[in-house]
Amino acid sequence: MWLIIFAVLTAIAGYGLWQLFVKAGRKGWEAIVPFYSQYIQAKLTGRPTWWVILLLIPIVNIFVFYNLYLDFIHCFGKRRFWENAAAVLVPFMVLPMWAKDTNVRFLNGLYAKNLKTAAQEGVELTEEKLAEIEQASYKEYKIKYPYKKSMVREWADAIVFATVAASLIRGFLIEAYMIPTGSMERTLLIGDFLFVSKLNYGPRVPNTPIAFPFAHHTMPITGGKAYSELIELPYKRLPGFQKIERNDVVVFNFPAGDTVALENQNASYYDLVRAYGWQTVNSQFTIQARPIDKRENYIKRCVGLPGDKIAMKDAKLFINDQPGFDPPESQLNYYVLTDGTPLDMERLRELRIEGGGSDQQPGVYELYMTDDEVALVKSWSNVKEIRRSPAGEGAYPYDPQYKWDFDNFGPILIPKKGWTVALNAQTLPIYERAIRVYENNKLEKRTDGIYINDVKADNYTFKMDYFWMMGDNRHNSLDSRGWGFVPEDHIVGKALFTWMSWDEIGSGLTKIRWNRIFKGIH
Repeated sequence: MWLIIFAVLTAIAGYGLWQLFVKAGRKGWEAIVPFYSQYIQAKLTGRPTWWVILLLIPIVNIFVFYNLYLDFIHCFGKRRFWENAAAVLVPFMVLPMWAKDTNVRFLNGLYAKNLKTAAQEGVELTEEKLAEIEQASYKEYKIKYPYKKSMVREWADAIVFATVAASLIRGFLIEAYMIPTGSMERTLLIGDFLFVSKLNYGPRVPNTPIAFPFAHHTMPITGGKAYSELIELPYKRLPGFQKIERNDVVVFNFPAGDTVALENQNASYYDLVRAYGWQTVNSQFTIQARPIDKRENYIKRCVGLPGDKIAMKDAKLFINDQPGFDPPESQLNYYVLTDGTPLDMERLRELRIEGGGSDQQPGVYELYMTDDEVALVKSWSNVKEIRRSPAGEGAYPYDPQYKWDFDNFGPILIPKKGWTVALNAQTLPIYERAIRVYENNKLEKRTDGIYINDVKADNYTFKMDYFWMMGDNRHNSLDSRGWGFVPEDHIVGKALFTWMSWDEIGSGLTKIRWNRIFKGIH
């Protein structure tokens, strides 16, 4: 329902802008073509047309977009603060209204007057002549109706409106993300830029509403917190139009990111503690706690829903004792042994095969490959043997009684809201973090049993739904196998499609992957 409402309001706003373009002497369809619309707005308002290039630069594009948009609105005489605010916040109301109002004319009618004069004089209205009339009309308009705001004030207004509008859009409607790692290869590639919908599962009310615009948890350039904990709101999610479905590609806040070692964020705080001990980590690093909405954003596939039983057997996923989702281009880690001659690394890069060779063992490579790629590399003349690499020891819940790894673990039951679990030596390692950290309970193990909030308990009923997230690149993904369940209050949104994608081609150069632009995510 929310998505339908959003789509209808967007369509109404688009219709209003279409009609305003017609009033400005342009073709209506030009209003709804991305980039071209802004190019026309720049021409009509006397702004440099090269500004359109700035729309490709993140953050900068927001301010340029709204500056051009508000300049266009100003050309219809709508210059007051409330009119600018309405054009940004409720365009679906004011744009159609202004389009229907015969008193609202582009450049207060000067452009239409000059066009009529040119036609009466028999001037051929070529594209060049129209552009000349547009510019002349704009200059005449500026002289006849001088604008009291300075250039600084114009930009300040645009920045304020852009910040407010963009914050509302990215907080409650849709947000752009970039894929930085290969954990979802080949479904998603490093360098993919995605749009993620907040509406599908329902947008969250921010836990920390006081924050620096467009920054997540750290201030750009200067460092330090980009948010204030002066006001912290409880978890609340507005209604969405669907529930998370099995195998959706989901963006969520990293559950183990509640605590971070600022000087070493490549590994989670808990991994560091397991490796070096609590005392060492807390004495050598600056430790910081983060609220839920300021934890790192991760993107994975939701393979397990609340109440599911999940297991891995020899790198194969099982859900409720049935085979789970097997990515069509799933990659696993393999040792490749050659006859001593090196592999063609340029060819591997072209094939998007990640990994590399060993400095200590020439002719030994560790590569992430699909089944088809294994067959291809095996056919190379200098390859003697390929064998799958073990996943390595250790997996959630990192307890001696559970000797699991990323290829073999479980079965585990995923908690569901209202489900009651018996608390004992076997279940506590699996569910303790959810009970203590995610659901904010005081949990203690005493000599005579388990106590929750100072009350002895032999069971616990969960207050939230939980999910199991995994990367499609099964041997190169930090996911639920490493840190367990994802609570519902950590869910950010659903990945919809890639809007841009570029690939590094070496020497610091990149190229656009045109075949991935506007590609849906499944």
